[in-house]
Amino acid sequence: MVRVNELLKREIASWLETSGIIDRYALVSVTRADCATTLKNATIGFTVLNPDEEVRKKVFAELNRRKGEIQQAVSRNVILKYTPVLRFVFDRNIEEGDRVLAKIRELEEQERNENP
Repeated sequence: MVRVNELLKREIASWLETSGIIDRYALVSVTRADCATTLKNATIGFTVLNPDEEVRKKVFAELNRRKGEIQQAVSRNVILKYTPVLRFVFDRNIEEGDRVLAKIRELEEQERNENP
């Protein structure tokens, strides 16, 4: 399943590069693919490297609108018994990681200022 998930992730990321979504909105990154063991459904995590919530909503809507087109690209390029039905979810892990790193930097800066 790990291999299937990586193939799905790579194929969808490739589709994103050629689709024009990145050019129109922002940098969109596929962060994970979790395919069911039956190969009938797959959850695709993505993130948008743009702090504007409206842009994120537009990207999410665009991905859902073009879901059939993405599934066709997957079925052409990834040979599986079934082509999974894709479900897109916004992945906030990168944002959370950035937030934690910023907090750590802030604490380190405070410590340096208190103990010169």
